[in-house]
Formats: sequence, structure tokens, C-alpha cells
Amino acid sequence: MLDVKAYDNFEQASKAVLAFLHQRLGLSLWMVTRTEGDNWIVLSVEDDFYQVESGAVFKWTDSFCSRMVQGLGSRITPDVAQSPVYLQAPIGQKIPIQAYVGVPLVDRHGLLFGTLCAIDPQPQDTSIEQELPLVELCARLLMSILECDMQKMEAQRRAERSEQEALSDGLTGLYNRRAWDNLLMQEELRCSQYGYSAAVFVIDLDNLKHINDTLGHIAGDNILKKTAQCIKSVLREQDIVARIGGDEFVIMAIETDEKAVLDIARSLQSALTIHQISASLGFDVRHPTHGIIHAWNHADRKMYVHKMAKKQAADKNIEPDYYL
Repeated sequence: MLDVKAYDNFEQASKAVLAFLHQRLGLSLWMVTRTEGDNWIVLSVEDDFYQVESGAVFKWTDSFCSRMVQGLGSRITPDVAQSPVYLQAPIGQKIPIQAYVGVPLVDRHGLLFGTLCAIDPQPQDTSIEQELPLVELCARLLMSILECDMQKMEAQRRAERSEQEALSDGLTGLYNRRAWDNLLMQEELRCSQYGYSAAVFVIDLDNLKHINDTLGHIAGDNILKKTAQCIKSVLREQDIVARIGGDEFVIMAIETDEKAVLDIARSLQSALTIHQISASLGFDVRHPTHGIIHAWNHADRKMYVHKMAKKQAADKNIEPDYYL
């Protein structure tokens, strides 16, 4: 019998479970997946037919699993031809699937993390249905290990941030560019391992040079400190904020979905406006295929678009045609 608790982490245990189930039940493709919005992310895979690799991203609503977790289709279907629900799934129109096994991966709060699933291009014997308790047990054990990983991950985050405290911006007390780079890469690794989402925000003050030139650097420094306080006031405890340039701030929102990202963006814009701080803002959500650096680059470009839209509107004395 497989002892998944003998493995150090969720990734190792997932690979062991997939290899075990593949050997015991057959079926060509076994996966441990993560659902994030409409992204269906492959975290671990055992495959000898479909050429699916870890890190692949599919559309969640196209999958058999999306129907399984809603209770529309059975968790083990030896012959997909006998299941109208699965026959209608778009993924079945793209690749040959004649047999399916899938169980949800649910955390202790009852929230869906992803799935443990398998498919095969050939129908299977109905005796495979008797293996459902085993597959469900493997799923529960994997989620127990994931829970331990999450606790370790939070402790690791706290340790990492404590290590970076020395790398702070003297004026605002925020992380500096070096600390930002270090924390960004550490979080990217976790996003890749567990399929978590993250987002990057770029905030650039619009008129700091003018303030420094006309009112002096003390006034400019006060604006920078007020901006730092304003940003921190709307962020969650797990989020990271840094000052990486003279008038540029960056935020990494950890483990967040697109709705939460929009809420953060609106709260930031509102807080800056209330404190009479003129700043341009751009943000982007990490896509599992491209990673966090790609999201940062996109956020920076969007910030520049915001800045140019405001400048052009000011030149024409009209309201800027740019909204969050």
C-alpha cells in the first residue's frame, strides 16, 4: 500500500500517488490539478499517451472534472459513451477520451483546490468502479499533506520577509528593489508549485519632480512617505509593497483572484485620490503559463498607458479616458 506521508511535500506525494494509481488502475493519463478561476492547471502528471506536461493550462469549464465537481457526472466512468454529460464536454471533442476517473481535492474549509483525475482513449472494464474508495482516500491524504505544506509555507514566508527587513528603503520603510526581487522570485516558485495566483501593481507618482523643483525635496519626501502609508493602508497582511525607484512603488498581491485584484486597484485609486496624491497605476494578474515577471512587465506598461492618458487629457483640458 502507498504511504504518501513518507514523502516530504505535496509535490513528491502527488507524483507517488499518480505512479501508484497508474500502475494499479491503468489509464493512460493521471493528473493532480489546480483550479484558479477558469484556468485548470496541471501540477503533476503521469502520462504515456496524451503528451501532457506539468505546468500545462487548460480551460476549466471545458473539462470533465468541472462537471464531476458539480455532481453532474460520476466520479468513475468506465465508458464515456454512456455518459451524455461528459460527451458534451468540449475537451472530449479535442482529444480521444473513452474512460474517466476524477475526484475533487477539497481543503479543510470545504473549498475546491483542484482534482485528482485520469483519462484513457479506450473504455475500461466496469470493475474499475470498485476502486473509487481508494482514489478518494488518495485525494484526502494528498490534501492532508497540502495542509501541512501550507503551514510550512506561511512560516517560510515570515522567515523570508524577516531576512529582507534589512533591505528597506530608508525614507518610507518599505522594501527596497533588492528585497523586492528576492521576494518576487521566492513567491514565483510557490505559485509554480501549488498553482496559486498572484498579481503585480505598479504605482508611479505623476509630479514628484515638479514638487521637488518648486516646493523642495522635503515636500517631495513627505509625499513619498504619505504615498507609502496610503498604499499600506489598503493592502492585506500577506501582500508585499516596495519602493523600487525615486517615484515608483510596486505591490505583489499574494494568493488572490481577479475580483480581489480589481477591489485592491479601486481601493488604491480611491485612497490616493482622498489623500490628494496624483499617481498612475497599472496592474496585471499572473498567468500560470507566463509567470510573475511577465505580469510585472504588463503592469508597468499599463501604468504607462494610464500616465499618458492623463497627460493627454490634461493637455486637452478633458477627463482622461482611462478607468480601472
